[in-house]
Amino acid sequence: MARGSRRGNKRRKSNGIDDLRLMGLVGAGVAIAFVAYLITEYPGWAIAITIVLIAALTGGLFLRHRVIQARRLQFLAANAALEKVDLMTGPQFEQLVAEHMIAQGFRRVRIRGGSGDGGVDITAVAPDGTPCAVQCKRYNKAVGAPAVRNFLGALANAFTGHTGVLITSGRLTSPARQEATNARQRLLLVERDLLADWLTGRFALLAKPAPLVEGDEPAT
Repeated sequence: MARGSRRGNKRRKSNGIDDLRLMGLVGAGVAIAFVAYLITEYPGWAIAITIVLIAALTGGLFLRHRVIQARRLQFLAANAALEKVDLMTGPQFEQLVAEHMIAQGFRRVRIRGGSGDGGVDITAVAPDGTPCAVQCKRYNKAVGAPAVRNFLGALANAFTGHTGVLITSGRLTSPARQEATNARQRLLLVERDLLADWLTGRFALLAKPAPLVEGDEPAT
């Protein structure tokens, strides 16, 4: 009896969805027919209505962009202190890093964090067109050489051509820093002190000239 009742409920839900789809198709057909009638009988009104609709849509998109931008700036200002970062979870830290990258002009910023991230938490394109792969470490402890080695492996295998950026709320051990310095592929390190500068706007990620890996000296 219970099975029959469940099957009946499924049929009623399916019928309800089909009815909504049918109503949507009918409504769309009526709207198209009305627009065609306006264009044929009242071309001047059709043009005027079209201009008003385009202006309204453009204004709505612009307003939405401003609202999103204002919320982003508010979020970044509220989480600019390292004390706030230290209370975050890993995913929250990734979100903060991604929002900062967007605010700094990075495009196509995508959070990949999770079990299938391939060793990279965020991918993005820098303002100068450089593809970037970011690893975020919201650590209270030091980041060791194995973590750097694994990130370099991900860059070499799945993210060839990307500039690697390792951002941590902690610090790297000396072997980890040496691992990054000796790597064939360029790796930018953003440790705790530099992270504080980035969060407060005193440091720009991958600005020109590009920041050096810690331990490197400027070319002469």
